Amino acid sequence: MGLMSYLRNRAGLVIFVIGLAIVAFLLGDIINMGTPFWRSSQSEVGSINGESVNHLAFNAQVDQANAMYQQQMGGNVTPQMRGFAVQQVWNQFISQELLKQEIEKIGIDVGKDELNSLIFGDNPSMQIMQAFANPQTGQLDKAYITAVREQAKTNPEVKQQWEGLLESVRNERLNQKYTNLINNSIYTTSLEAEYDYNSRNKLANFKYVMLDYASVNDAEVKLTDADYNEYYEKNKKAFRNEEETRNVEYVLFNASPNAADTATILGNIQKLKTDLQAATNDSSFVSINSDNKYPVKYYSKGQLSPALDSVVFNAASGTTVGPYLTQGVYEIAKVIETKFSPDSVKASHILLNPATEGGVDKALKKADSIKTLLANGASMAALAVEFSEDTGSKNNGGDLGTFTRGRMIPEFEEAAFSGAPGEIKVVNSNYGVHILKIEKQIGNSKIAKLAIVDKTIIAGKETTDAAYAKANSFFSAINKDNFEDIAKQQNASIQQNERTLAMDNMLGGVEVPRELVRWAYEAKVGDVSDKVYETEDNFIVARLKAVQPKGQQPMAAVKSLIEPVVKNLVKARMLKEKMNNALNGANSIDQVAQKLGKNALTVENIVLANPVIPGVAVENAVVGTVFGLQPNKPSKAIEGKQGVYAVQVSGFVNPKAIAAEELATQQKQITSAKAQRSWGVIFKALQDNAKIVDNRIKFY
Repeated sequence: MGLMSYLRNRAGLVIFVIGLAIVAFLLGDIINMGTPFWRSSQSEVGSINGESVNHLAFNAQVDQANAMYQQQMGGNVTPQMRGFAVQQVWNQFISQELLKQEIEKIGIDVGKDELNSLIFGDNPSMQIMQAFANPQTGQLDKAYITAVREQAKTNPEVKQQWEGLLESVRNERLNQKYTNLINNSIYTTSLEAEYDYNSRNKLANFKYVMLDYASVNDAEVKLTDADYNEYYEKNKKAFRNEEETRNVEYVLFNASPNAADTATILGNIQKLKTDLQAATNDSSFVSINSDNKYPVKYYSKGQLSPALDSVVFNAASGTTVGPYLTQGVYEIAKVIETKFSPDSVKASHILLNPATEGGVDKALKKADSIKTLLANGASMAALAVEFSEDTGSKNNGGDLGTFTRGRMIPEFEEAAFSGAPGEIKVVNSNYGVHILKIEKQIGNSKIAKLAIVDKTIIAGKETTDAAYAKANSFFSAINKDNFEDIAKQQNASIQQNERTLAMDNMLGGVEVPRELVRWAYEAKVGDVSDKVYETEDNFIVARLKAVQPKGQQPMAAVKSLIEPVVKNLVKARMLKEKMNNALNGANSIDQVAQKLGKNALTVENIVLANPVIPGVAVENAVVGTVFGLQPNKPSKAIEGKQGVYAVQVSGFVNPKAIAAEELATQQKQITSAKAQRSWGVIFKALQDNAKIVDNRIKFY
C-alpha cells in the first residue's frame, strides 16, 4: 500500500474518531441552539461568535458520520439516523469552536518542543502511536515518521495529510491542558464529604398525614391572573427558550393499509408460493419477486423471523412453507437443503484487489502462490501485513476473530463454514480475492439453505386515493381563519405539536417530511400549509398556530401550559388552611389526623439523598423538612408535589462516624463526580454567552 493511502486510511480515521470522542466526553447532548436561517449567507450552515461554519466542510463530516452509522448498524441510512448525524456534527462544530476560543482567551498553547515531544518523545500522542506503530512489535516507528515528514516537504498531498495530523495532535494536547486546568480547580472539602455521607446514611422514621390535591375538584378552583403571575415569577427560568420553537397544529388523514389491502397482499404471496415451489432459479426468483431480496444462503436458528425460525429447520428439503405474517410483512420460504454446520468460525485472511493486481486472473494466480507459501509454513501475519488490502485486519495479521453466520459476505461465509480447521482456501467475491485460513470451528447446529420471498403490506391505490381525496377536500376549503371550523365540519381531528424545533422530523410521534418543518419556519402565524404533505402512512395538512421566540417566554405564551400546576398552587392554599386548622392546638400528628378524619401513616428508614415517600412520590420539601425537625413535635403545613403534608419525626438513626480514610475516599469520589458534571455546566455557560447562528434548516 502506498504511503498516502496508509496515512489516509489510518491517520484520517483516527483524527475523526478522536474528535468525536472528545466532543462526546465534553458535551454529551447539552447543545441544541438555533435561529432562523434567513439571517446568514447562502454557504453558511451557521456561525459561532462570528466564526462561519461552511456548508461543504460541515456536510463532509455529516456524510462521514452517516457512513459510520451505516457500517455499525447495517442497511441504509434512515432519515432519523441522518438527523442524528447532523445534530452530532453540529454539536461537534460548536464545542470545538467554543473550546478553541476559550483556550485562546486563556492563553494556553503548545510550543514547538512540546509538539516534537508528542511526535518523537518517549510518551507520544495516541494518534501518533495509532498511525505509526509497528504492527508486529507495537513500538513507534520513528524512522517511518521521519520518512513521512521528509516526503511532506515535496509532496503536496502528503504535506496536507501530515499537517492535518499535526494540527489534530496539537488540538488534542490543548484540550488535555484545558481539561487539566478545569479539573485542578475542582475541590471537595471534608465538611462536604461528611454531609454527603450523612445524607446517604442517616435514617429518619416519621409519621405523616396528607391532603391530596386530587381531593379538591377542579371546578372549585377559580384561577386569577395573580395566581398565574405568582407561579410564573417563582419559576421564570423554566420558561426560557434555548432556541426558537413553533406551535404547529395539523390534521392527519390515514392512508395506512386496510383489510382489503391486506387480503390483496395475502393473495399475491399465496400465488408466489406456488411459483416459488416450481422455480428452477431460486436466486433470480427472489431478486424479482421479493421486497427485501434476502440472499439465497444458509441460515442459522435465530437469524429469521420467529415464525420462519420455528418451521424451516424441521421442514423437508424441497418444500415451501408459509405465508407467515410478521410485523406487517408476509413471508414464504423454500427449504432447499438442511444440514449440520459449525456455529462459529475463527479465521484469518489476506485480501487482494484485482484492480491493482492487473485483473481477476492475475489476482487469483497471486492468491494461489500465497496459498502455497502458507501451506509450506509461511507466517500468515507477515504475509497479511505485506499483501492484504483489508486495512481492518492486516495490522492484526489478517485475524478476523470469531464470527457466526450472517456476519460475512455469502461466498466467504460458505467457504469458512464448509471447510475444515487448518484448511486454506482461495475465495473470489465482489470485494476482491481472499486467501482464507480456517483457524478453528466451534459448535455444530442445524442450518437451512433458504430462498425467502417477502411482501410488505402496503396501501393500495384505492386506499391512498381515498385518503388523499379527504386531505385535498380539507386543504381546498381551509384558510387562516376557518381551520378549526372546517375540521369540525369534516369530522377531522386537530392535533398539536407545541414545541416544534427547526431540526425536528417528527410531529406528535409521526415522521414528517423535512420540507413541512421548513415551511413552518418560513410561515407567519395563522398561515396554512402550502400543500398537502405526505408521510409514510398519512397525508397531513398543517397550520402555524404560534411562534415561541428564543429567550424568555412571556407569561401569556405559557399560560395554557402552566394551568395544571397553577391549579395545584391554588389548591395548596386551600388545603394549607385546612391543615393549619387541624394543627392548631394539636400536640401530636395522630391528633391532626383525627381532626381531618384520616390515619397518620408511618414511614421508616428514609434518607435525605433519596427523598421518596413510599407509595406517594418524590417529595423533596417534605423529606427536607423532616431532617430539620425535633422528634415528637408536629410540623407546620408543608406544600409538596402531591399534596399538603404535616409530619412528625419519631426518631433518627445516626450512622457510625466515618473514618479518616473513608472520608478521603468520599472526597475523591465527589470531586470526580463534580468534574464530570462541570463540563456540562461550563459549556452551557459558554453557549449561553455565545452568539450562535443556526442555518441548518436551510440545508437539511
